[in-house]
Amino acid sequence: MKLIQLAALLLCIPFYTSCGVSDKEEMIDASNVAEESSVCERIWTEDEIDYHTLSNYMDVYVSHIHLDVEISFAEKKLFGSATHTIENPCNKDIIVFDSRSLDVASITLNEGEEATYEIGDLDELLGQSITVHIDENTESVTINYSTTKGTRALDWLVPAQTAGKQNPFMYTQGQAVLTRTWIPCQDTPGRRITYSAKVKVPSHLMAVMSASNPTAKNETGIYNFEMNQSIPTYLMAIAVGDLEFIEIDERTGVYSEPSMIEACRYEFGDMGKMVEAAEGLYGKYQWERYDVIVLPPSFPFGGMENPRLTFATPTIIAGDRSLTTLVAHELAHSWSGNLVTNSNWNDFWLNEGFTMYFERRIMEELYGKDYVDMLALLGYQDLLASISSLEPKMQMLKLKMKDLDPDKAMTDIAYEKGYSFLRLIEDLAGREKFDVFIKDYFTAHKFQTMTTEVFLAYLKENLLEPNNIEFNLNEWVYESGLPENCLVVISERFNSVEAQLTAFYETNNVSSVTPQDWSTHEWLHFIRHFKPETTVDQMAILDDAFHLTQSGNSEIAAIWFEKSINAGYNNIDDELEAFLIRVGRRKFLQPLYNALAATPEGKQKGLDIYVKARDNYHFVSVSTIDAILGYSPS
Repeated sequence: MKLIQLAALLLCIPFYTSCGVSDKEEMIDASNVAEESSVCERIWTEDEIDYHTLSNYMDVYVSHIHLDVEISFAEKKLFGSATHTIENPCNKDIIVFDSRSLDVASITLNEGEEATYEIGDLDELLGQSITVHIDENTESVTINYSTTKGTRALDWLVPAQTAGKQNPFMYTQGQAVLTRTWIPCQDTPGRRITYSAKVKVPSHLMAVMSASNPTAKNETGIYNFEMNQSIPTYLMAIAVGDLEFIEIDERTGVYSEPSMIEACRYEFGDMGKMVEAAEGLYGKYQWERYDVIVLPPSFPFGGMENPRLTFATPTIIAGDRSLTTLVAHELAHSWSGNLVTNSNWNDFWLNEGFTMYFERRIMEELYGKDYVDMLALLGYQDLLASISSLEPKMQMLKLKMKDLDPDKAMTDIAYEKGYSFLRLIEDLAGREKFDVFIKDYFTAHKFQTMTTEVFLAYLKENLLEPNNIEFNLNEWVYESGLPENCLVVISERFNSVEAQLTAFYETNNVSSVTPQDWSTHEWLHFIRHFKPETTVDQMAILDDAFHLTQSGNSEIAAIWFEKSINAGYNNIDDELEAFLIRVGRRKFLQPLYNALAATPEGKQKGLDIYVKARDNYHFVSVSTIDAILGYSPS
């Protein structure tokens, strides 16, 4: 067995196709018993182990999943089967799957042989294990199941919660460990799978997935999907609703509810150019198509990088393409995160830090350095705020997330400290050498998983040592805080904004503020730099002049509302309540409810709004806001 083949088997990284699928015979044959034995006796290091799965993915693993499911809006339930093609190179006698809040009806092996299985006790963090007894002849395991009211990945929306107000909607959000709540699976980024699906939905609705997709409804309501490139399970996703598709160019397009489709067509008009810019930087796009689906407002994130089909919040539809940085971010994940994936949630920065860097390089290609300097400086401000609020152990790039909810890793440390780390290396090596390194990194590790330690070894061998580059690498990765050699971007456009704000405070007059040509980013910088002692009267002057309370831009509205709450400016109350009921994006909800909760009066106001809004939010947002307000549903 060649060394690269052995390495591929050790990490379950695709070689020829995917680990152990159609070319298994070429990877392992009878003449290599000794080498196979060494694989089975391998001891996994602490850095490699995923502690957020109950599965035995290191011993027996799934290479392909086929879903055959039906979506029932009447019951708010998904039911059917998940058939797992398994690889068992070491002849283990059990395979263990992750699950949570699923009703398992039966389990069969191969062509229908009844299986013996046990379902474990509930672990509040990890869910329940499903242990299935197998033997050396077991090639597949089929789990017949249905979801329940406790299924956290699924968001069921009534017509009133959609843009069209006529039809229901359902979507999933699987990252980090919620895929196990709608599919029994080995729910870990440490193994990659291909998948296929047959999905039945009401005939007047359409289903789309993170796979090959239809572009129009059919009369049967039955849709078939294929994802032939290997992905981690958290990227399995589905959405069902009254959807329409519109093409941007030959390989990009947008799905949305019909009433939004024209607005989406305009907003994402540069999407094809983004793909071309990304390919020009770091190599061929590997996923065939790049489409976006704009979901209803309850979606808890800005976007989710589900391969081939980014799930996006409607809060980026601003009418001026000013918030489509998010699309560049999710597109960049097609390389960092989807193509090369963190092997466990301790290494989350490998997904997000690279993506922030890549996103800003795409935006620079399209809109210039001045534009990206503003983005980078806003990100730096976010990073400083996060460092001031996070405990030291959560400020490191390489985290220790055992016994913690992996959702807690999703902070600006992974995104912005990760970006700053890579931006420093670019500065030390020079952009030309760094671009070659990043492109080679993605090419060498495509469709593989990655740990921090393996990346750092690759970095040293392929960039730092050949170019005699030395810097405080360990401090950046393994220590809290922000090292002194972090590069700080200077933005002349932001300097102008700050000068105008200073003049306003000196005169209490807005004549010095000239925002006619400001981008969203300049407005954000302006509002973020309000003085803590800003008075209610000063807030009113600014609001009267610029109508910030009525802003249709979600980013501007959210930061304005937060500053207004802090200043005691109550003229926002009606619009604030409408915003919190309408929008489910956690990025906006969390700081607003935190601001409200800072005073007894504000906390009561927040609770009054939350009672009305909570059913509109996805579990990801609900779990965060419950904790902020100390809310316990009756």
